[in-house]
Amino acid sequence: MKKSFILLGLLALSSFPSCKSFLEEKPYDFIAATNFYQTEGDAVAALNGVFNALLPQTYYGRTGWQITELPGELIRVGSSTDERAQLSRFTYTPTNTEINSWWLNTYRMINRANDVIEKVPGISMDEARRNNLVGNARFLRAQGYFDLARCFGDVPLVLATVKGPTDDLRPSRTPLADVYKQIIEDLQFAEKNCFPENKLANNEKGRVSSGAAAAVLAKVYVTRAASAAAQPTDNQSGLDACNRVITSGLYRLLPVYGDVFDPDKENGPEHIFSIQFDLPPNTGSIIVRQFLPSQLAGLGTFTVEDNLVASYAATDARRAWNISNLAGTTVLPRYYFNKFRDPLRIINDARTNYLITRYADVLLLRSEALNNLNPNDVNKYTDINQVRVRAKLAPLPTTATTKDAFVDLLVQERAWELVQEGHRWFDLIRLNRLKQRELAVFNRVVDDKYLLFPIPQPETVLNPNLTQNPGY
Repeated sequence: MKKSFILLGLLALSSFPSCKSFLEEKPYDFIAATNFYQTEGDAVAALNGVFNALLPQTYYGRTGWQITELPGELIRVGSSTDERAQLSRFTYTPTNTEINSWWLNTYRMINRANDVIEKVPGISMDEARRNNLVGNARFLRAQGYFDLARCFGDVPLVLATVKGPTDDLRPSRTPLADVYKQIIEDLQFAEKNCFPENKLANNEKGRVSSGAAAAVLAKVYVTRAASAAAQPTDNQSGLDACNRVITSGLYRLLPVYGDVFDPDKENGPEHIFSIQFDLPPNTGSIIVRQFLPSQLAGLGTFTVEDNLVASYAATDARRAWNISNLAGTTVLPRYYFNKFRDPLRIINDARTNYLITRYADVLLLRSEALNNLNPNDVNKYTDINQVRVRAKLAPLPTTATTKDAFVDLLVQERAWELVQEGHRWFDLIRLNRLKQRELAVFNRVVDDKYLLFPIPQPETVLNPNLTQNPGY
């Protein structure tokens, strides 16, 4: 059962015109501690407001997977000039509206999370339930800062709500190492205090579990290991977090790959954390319509790059599920993505959840961490082979390979398994394959500046303390 998250429009700084900077916006109202955050019901309503902030099309409803998938080599954009084409062709600038939306909506969500983190601890209620609510908010704040750190590098680390005009509305960028430190602290708190998956009631599916916190924490450690903020223990810490998820026994691969994306089977044993979408009057996802061709009542905005079509083995179950060139019996000129489907879709609105992390992602991440720690450890094949066998592919031979050769296997496997799920740009950056793949597939030389996104121009205009990333 999908959790219905209701907009709490009264929350401070919760709703603003999209053209305004989060640093400059005025709230509709401030709710004083004397008349809100008094009961457990208030705390739940406030947390619902944080989750609701994830849903707009200008955030995870659309912009999220455009930011994270288009600067890769798997998805073709129909237009040659708009913001999405700029992302795909590495021609984006600080005026790109999708990048601005990503920044603005991430900070909007973080501000709501900060409000919960500040106020809920003062409510008199059961301690475990209170800590679970705060843990959910700290997880979401961590996810927001993890997205920002991967996209922009140093970013302002804002850990308190804006309370009035005397607050600092023009913060400087915080060093990446400090941003990662806070992300990890938040996720550690969430893992310790959020309820495990098997303790979430059906109407709570979509909330954060301790397993979700551990899964994202694993990704954070392995990502930081490949960054300028790397710590010597990061890969081991990432491996340990993967192990906690895998050995918990609460998650598993679904036997049939396509079932992962069936909206009638959402929030199942492979789904570790997903942003929840549903049909009206709830907020639906536009991803199905944007990827389907016009012959199937879609917009045909994106198609499959030829290199991905050619790379799939004919026997790979993921090929048959993820891509197609048929509309009924009509053969189309290009392959389109058929991965996300919803027979109950109402125009733009589908029940398709946004999969932040699922079990297959964690298995592949554990293989990555093992390879980083010891390329000669043949155990690194165990998890990648689980994913391959589910897809009806033969397991890779468990012979020692170089670290780089195994990275190439991971890059390909993650493309086949996770395409369209919001991982590709992050994967190529973390695994140091972005420039190599762009050159090999498109003969495109990508400048170093595109390893980070530019700070949006509206933000640097309103906040002179925000320095721009090099090259922009």
